[in-house]
Amino acid sequence: MISVNELGNYIDAGAAKISADIVIENGTLINVDTSEYYLANVAIYKERIVAVDSDISDYIGENTKRIDATGKYLAPGMIDGHIHVECSKMGMTRFAQAVVPRGTTSIVSGLDEYISVIGVDGLDEIFDEIDHSPLKVFWGLPYKTPYTIPKSTIAYNVSAADHERIQPTERSYGVWETVREAIETKDEDTLKAILISQKYHKPIFGCSPMATGKDLNQFLMGRVHVDHESYSHEEFLEKARKGIHTVIRESSVTKFLKENIRAITEGAPGVARHTSFCSDDVTAHDLLKNGHLDHMVHLAIKAGVSPMTAIQMATLNSAEAYHIDDQVGSIAPGKDADILLVDQPGTFNVESVISKGKVITLNQEEQVEFVPPVRSKRLQGSLKHDLMQKSDFMYQVDQNDQTAVVRTINSVGPFVRKAKDVELDVTNGIVMPDVNKDVAMVSVIERFGINQNQSLGFISGWSLQNGAIATSASPDDNNLVVAGVDFDDMTLAANTLIQNGGGQVVVKDGKILALLELPIAGITTDLPLDQLVQKELELKRAANELGSRLPDPLFYLSFLPITAIPDLAITDGGNVDYTKLSYFNPIQSTTKKN
Repeated sequence: MISVNELGNYIDAGAAKISADIVIENGTLINVDTSEYYLANVAIYKERIVAVDSDISDYIGENTKRIDATGKYLAPGMIDGHIHVECSKMGMTRFAQAVVPRGTTSIVSGLDEYISVIGVDGLDEIFDEIDHSPLKVFWGLPYKTPYTIPKSTIAYNVSAADHERIQPTERSYGVWETVREAIETKDEDTLKAILISQKYHKPIFGCSPMATGKDLNQFLMGRVHVDHESYSHEEFLEKARKGIHTVIRESSVTKFLKENIRAITEGAPGVARHTSFCSDDVTAHDLLKNGHLDHMVHLAIKAGVSPMTAIQMATLNSAEAYHIDDQVGSIAPGKDADILLVDQPGTFNVESVISKGKVITLNQEEQVEFVPPVRSKRLQGSLKHDLMQKSDFMYQVDQNDQTAVVRTINSVGPFVRKAKDVELDVTNGIVMPDVNKDVAMVSVIERFGINQNQSLGFISGWSLQNGAIATSASPDDNNLVVAGVDFDDMTLAANTLIQNGGGQVVVKDGKILALLELPIAGITTDLPLDQLVQKELELKRAANELGSRLPDPLFYLSFLPITAIPDLAITDGGNVDYTKLSYFNPIQSTTKKN
């Protein structure tokens, strides 16, 4: 928060009594407030816009930096309305370096993956890093953690007491990612968090995949304001018609823009005014290849949305949805100085970026250094678990069993997992994975040194023929997840990450094919973008060498503990049937030897 004296200086700067630090001259303004294009000049003092006029000569002093925008269009900095930054595996500084030059100057996030490892108070170090970066983060305290039902093990459980303490502060902008089931079950901490946020006029951010009809009506009794989870344009349209600000998600593995935008192009055009964009979960190689929100603007225009409407979705609409439009979302006096110079609305190629009042890129050349901070011991990755043994990954049944019918977690899409029962052989009391039947083993291991939990289950739909893969970056609890068809390789994969303090690894025939170390809380790294991309591609190629035909096996693996994804999941507590909000036994039946 600025001081009274600083506010006074801004007021004087608005009256041209203090010279501007930067002026942008001769540009064409994309006015998302009025849906107009017209010539305008912009004056900036410190971190705020102080004038947007045809003549700003009175604002120019001898030390004012002048940027000529002749032939360029001026767009507001874009806002990602829902993202788990940690899923990119990048620390905050590196993530800013990846997305700010593409025009994303603000994001809305819960930083919940960090919370699962270092707790809410541990975020102070992350917030300090954010404050020194050119990327704004509008943070919402998670409705509670863990998100899993039944509850998995994490390092810190967010409760209503945290909301009572934090929601009155300026740091929090609402309640992050309230899932439908928490309202359906009338979870006490969740209901208290909702009431506390309403007391302080903070919005409720929702997550209700596939919710329609009565389920949706029930969810809205919690006064959820925003929702980013729609699997069809019909679902999207129903949510919009019932007053939700609908967010189109286009992540690295869940690409819903093409489908969701049909609610606008084929349904009701007015939905567009209350629709925004989010990327949710992105990989480094996807960011490098396609971009970020600029890519979503391109896709929306290609789908038939006008350039002005697409830009509004990426800017003003999101700002209004999260009640931050007094700060960001448009180019106007009093707003933060987050401004993009683009070639033209229809192609929307971002050429220069001003964020927090500083020139970050000019003609696509970086003007500032992105230097990650020195990490404290608290943020050093650590997997607090003894080294694993081969027998830890063997699902044991009665020695007299000959076969077992197992319920596998069958991946039919990155966010859709269904039950599939398969008969497997039992050898010496061990249920054996079967590559011919496309069944592999999976295990989730508690990594925080709290209870040493370990679960075992079976997955299908992966086409694994040999080896194992493992990750310690695995929302929503970031425990250690291992999958494979060879017990020795599963052991090596798990132990490699335990010994390295976290990361992602692919193992085959007793050899490490690819390894990405994640030293920050065991979930992120400060590697430069190009080096991280190389590591991601090495992991992907190595996983494909094991036979997997999934688009991104490590990403799919990391999602397995997310219980809110229909229908099945696995956490350190066991195999979860989310349709029943309970654990299930993967061994459905056994056949005895004759």
